[in-house]
Amino acid sequence: MKKGIHPQYRPVVFKDFSCDFATLTRSTIKTTETIEWEDGKTYPLVRLEISSGSHPFFTGKQKLLDTAGRVEKFMKKYNKQSS
Repeated sequence: MKKGIHPQYRPVVFKDFSCDFATLTRSTIKTTETIEWEDGKTYPLVRLEISSGSHPFFTGKQKLLDTAGRVEKFMKKYNKQSS
C-alpha cells in the first residue's frame, strides 16, 4: 500500500442528538468536533440528524409532524390569495 495517498482510518463517534443515540465505529470522515466516549478517551464526533435510534423503520414509532395549516401559513406570510 502506498503511503500518503489513503485517508486516515480512525475511530469516530456518530451521534444522533434527537434521541441521544451514539455509536463508536471506524471511518475516514473528516470532522473538527470531538467528544469524550464511555471509555474516557476523546474521539472525533459526527452529528447526525437521523439514525437507527430515531428512524421509524427501526424504532417502530411514527413521529407525526404538524402539517395542518402549512398552505395557510405560506399564504399569510407572503400575503397571497388562494385561487
